[in-house]
Amino acid sequence: MESLLSPAILFFFLGALATLVRSDLEVPKPVARLLSLYLLMAIGLYGGYKLSLGGIDGQALAVMGAAILASFLMPFATYAVLRIKLGPEDAGAIGAAYGSISAVTFITAVSFLQESGVAYSGYLVAAMALMESPAIVSGVLLARLAMSKQPRDGAAASALQTPANGSLWKELGRESMLNGAVLLLVGAMVIGYVTGQRGWDSVSPLMYDPFKGVLCLFLLDMGLVAARRLGDLKAAGVFLIAFGILAAVAQGAVGLATAWALGLSPGDALLLTMLFGSASYIAVPAAVRLALPGANPSLYIPLSLAVTFPFNIIVAIPTYWWLIGALKIGAGAAG
Repeated sequence: MESLLSPAILFFFLGALATLVRSDLEVPKPVARLLSLYLLMAIGLYGGYKLSLGGIDGQALAVMGAAILASFLMPFATYAVLRIKLGPEDAGAIGAAYGSISAVTFITAVSFLQESGVAYSGYLVAAMALMESPAIVSGVLLARLAMSKQPRDGAAASALQTPANGSLWKELGRESMLNGAVLLLVGAMVIGYVTGQRGWDSVSPLMYDPFKGVLCLFLLDMGLVAARRLGDLKAAGVFLIAFGILAAVAQGAVGLATAWALGLSPGDALLLTMLFGSASYIAVPAAVRLALPGANPSLYIPLSLAVTFPFNIIVAIPTYWWLIGALKIGAGAAG
């Protein structure tokens, strides 16, 4: 209950309420973009700075390896479930979204840890960046393989088998690995690592102290946007809405088990769990629009944004934190 009363979560509710009562409250798009850039830069710099203090040891490599592997494999499970009701393009697009991550969910979990005075490791930021792309590759691959076996018409079959496919995969790799959010996050992390303690001390008044206030503004905007997408979920139906919650729970449970197996500290365990359980609604749609143009964006965007994202920040973060304490995960690990 305490986490529900945090300013950031309450501002999310305020944004959703403003939309539902048809208020004219809005956050201008350029401002929302600036808030997003700030949060990514702050998280990247802090993660790089923390990484410079502890270095990249065996545990860091194990976590990053597990993150990459999970991101690539999770779409296989979600795709199999989604194919019960959906065609290959929609199943592949949603599978890619749920194998990838939500940077905003991660940032909200970081804020939760900061409010609780709990430390976390910088390499979790690297794990977040590494989880963006593998899911996009596997989700698109699954969909296109299914489409090649069951082409809907001659044009579709030809499009799947032309040499232009090579340029498509090249462009897909560019979209998934060099999109603005990933580039800023990785770049800021490298800068934080290279400049170390002195660099962090020089920017912390701007990058650390205002962080929670900026997050409140950003989640206000996210509440506005998420509530606007609720109408799109009518097309999704009960099956997909249930999927949006159950997939987050199942994948989060895998993340929690992975954190326990790797002996992570409580703060790191929460962040890894939320990375596994979150779903992308920014990076993946940009790539999927290119590779799977037949996928319905009114399914994969509102599902991750209006169902899984609110569930994670309102229910999953405090619940997994309670489980980490109850199961004493990382009780003997360094913070």
